[in-house]
Amino acid sequence: MNRRRLNPFLFIIVLMFILQFLSPPLTSAAEKLNYRLKWLFNASVVGDIWATDQGLFSEAGLDVLVKEGGPERDAIKELELGQAQFGVASADQVIRALSKGSPVVVVAQLFQINPLHWIYRSDNMKIDRLDDFKGKIIGITYGGNDETIMRTLLAKSNITESDVKLFSVRYDFTPFFTKKVDIWPCYINSQGPILKQKLADAGEGVAFFNPSDFGVKFVANSVVTSRKMLENNPDTVKKFTTALLSGWRISLDPANRDIVLETLKKYDKNTPPDILALQLDLTRDLIKPDAAVEIGYIDVDAWKQTEEVMIVQKVISSPVSVEKALQPQF
Repeated sequence: MNRRRLNPFLFIIVLMFILQFLSPPLTSAAEKLNYRLKWLFNASVVGDIWATDQGLFSEAGLDVLVKEGGPERDAIKELELGQAQFGVASADQVIRALSKGSPVVVVAQLFQINPLHWIYRSDNMKIDRLDDFKGKIIGITYGGNDETIMRTLLAKSNITESDVKLFSVRYDFTPFFTKKVDIWPCYINSQGPILKQKLADAGEGVAFFNPSDFGVKFVANSVVTSRKMLENNPDTVKKFTTALLSGWRISLDPANRDIVLETLKKYDKNTPPDILALQLDLTRDLIKPDAAVEIGYIDVDAWKQTEEVMIVQKVISSPVSVEKALQPQF
């Protein structure tokens, strides 16, 4: 009896067909992205830390490298060079970039209240109105947004430079500690608790001056990307923004405070736990000052006011129509 032999090539084809159905489906590789922060890892970027540490980006199919910021880092420049796909920048950085033709867009506003405040000793002075600045030595960073904000405040009250003395601020707080300067700019949610504790140890009380209490809303850190990224990869932008803002919502939920602080300690090992806790609480108040305000909400009016302030102070030479760069749908 003749037996027909199975063609070896046919056998291989049948075997491959069977294996195709028995093998688990291959998962596509996560999309790699770079995200440049404006600040170093601390409580001010807790939502960014949480999103990456807890795998929220990974769950969205994204492989995101979150990079620390600092004085020498410029997220918008990295977007332009293709070195980053997302970043964090303050409104003045965005508006300056737009004035130079940069195709930067804003997909979320992190801080609803600018963390830039001024600290002063409350034992021997009080600032209840702008006229209280008269006769004071005020620290500003020349070329920084604190200079723009302070000059706007002084102009609102018709205070001239002859009524005050402006002192050039560097990274050294010594002039403030030694009382050479009356009022010093600082970030209330990061530097604020440290400075307050240091002065408390010396038996001195402090208070903080918030420009927004006097009508000057100058938008701080926001999430930015390029218009090319937005137009060519809208789904990626949506996934990234959704995961990021979820990280901020979870990390700022008071119910998660203890576990979030434990996570922060892994990234900010040099800050004492009690100070870290204060920084987290203060950051929550700046990001979500009102229960009705969604995290990431873009305050268009505040952005327009920021642009107007920069025009009046001659930081930019002409309007940029900043509202066109705002993408509140994300």
